[in-house]
Amino acid sequence: MENAENNINPLFSFTLSKVALAFWLSTSSTSYAAQNIPSDVKPVNQYETELERQRILLAKQGEKIEALTRMVNALMANSQATGADKNSNKSPNKGTPYNVAGTNTSTAKPKQPMPTQSTTPNVAQNKPVGQAPPKSSNTIDASAIPELGDTFSGVLSGKGTFVLEPSFGYSYTDNNRVFLDAFSFIPALVVGLIDLREIKRHSFIGSISARYGITERWEVDLKVPYLARSDSQRSRPVSIGVSEDEIFNADGHGLGDIEVSTRYQLNNPKDGGPIFVANLVATIPTGTSPFDVEFMQSTPGAVFPTELPTGSGYVSIQPSVTAIYATDPGVFFGNLSYGYNMDTDEEVGNVDPGDSAGISFGLGVSLNERASMSLSYSHKHVLKSKINDIKIDGSQLDIGQLIIGYSFRYSPSTNVSLSLAIGVTDDAQDTRLNFRLPVTF
Repeated sequence: MENAENNINPLFSFTLSKVALAFWLSTSSTSYAAQNIPSDVKPVNQYETELERQRILLAKQGEKIEALTRMVNALMANSQATGADKNSNKSPNKGTPYNVAGTNTSTAKPKQPMPTQSTTPNVAQNKPVGQAPPKSSNTIDASAIPELGDTFSGVLSGKGTFVLEPSFGYSYTDNNRVFLDAFSFIPALVVGLIDLREIKRHSFIGSISARYGITERWEVDLKVPYLARSDSQRSRPVSIGVSEDEIFNADGHGLGDIEVSTRYQLNNPKDGGPIFVANLVATIPTGTSPFDVEFMQSTPGAVFPTELPTGSGYVSIQPSVTAIYATDPGVFFGNLSYGYNMDTDEEVGNVDPGDSAGISFGLGVSLNERASMSLSYSHKHVLKSKINDIKIDGSQLDIGQLIIGYSFRYSPSTNVSLSLAIGVTDDAQDTRLNFRLPVTF
């Protein structure tokens, strides 16, 4: 209350005194004028005369009160705005503006609306406090997805962006094979060599790849791998009466097949549609060819390699198309590929490796702004190989793998990705781990 009284400055007090004096004078003059009623309108009864005089007096006083009320309200509104500005400059968090509705003037006529009360701005309450937190972005960063198929990894780099990606992989294969070099006269009688083998294979692959964005929608990639392989084979030729198993170990290491690839983004959707990317990968046979590996015979009919190859021995070209569709909070992706393997002339004749067709699809989910996971499936069907245009029975393969991936954005320029592939078909590797560390420059 003391703050409200301090808001009324001396000028306002002086003005209010003048209004009160004018009201008193007008009331007095009105009372004096009311006594001089013309004789032609005077009632016969003195009592009626007094009532008429009081009625005229009240009517004129009401008009004066309404006029004075409007003047006082206008003065109060002006004083209230001036006092609020002074209080906001001195102490914004203390005191409240003077409320006209709390005075006796507002109650002089209860049904009379107070126009200045609703239109007067409340500076202390309408002033914004603090700043709203920024809205979180739901944009999916597809570069955080660990793998988008065998021939596509992440989104395009961007014009002038250079990405150096070291990686390390490990794979393990364990299978049992039956080698038959015999003639079957009836289903229960086989004449020749029957060899039962258990093969355990460990492979370590280290590679370094460099990726560069020529334009915003076109990039090239070069990958140089280094392989180290180790095989352990246990053989039991059952048809020649060998009493003990033959165990043979072999290994091999060296440069693998160099890969050169390019990718081009076919479209640039603006309405949230799918993104299509065309990929082309060429494999150059720079590793040790399996046709150059020597074999040795430990027991009659049991042949083992003396070293393990690190390459395929032929040129391979694989075009593919990748589709990426982002939806909050995940990314759907799929890949269709066809591998063309060129024939090669070796000592055994003209070898034509079978072509392959593959498909992969999956879903990547963003856990937060820095971490994501993916689940995908990859399947590749390899046609039969040929030697001198003669198909080799048993060379047809079906390689199916279930891939679980994880990625973490360590810094704005560095991602850490780890993927686990589990073989779901007999021809696939049992387990494959792959660690990647792409660094953007």
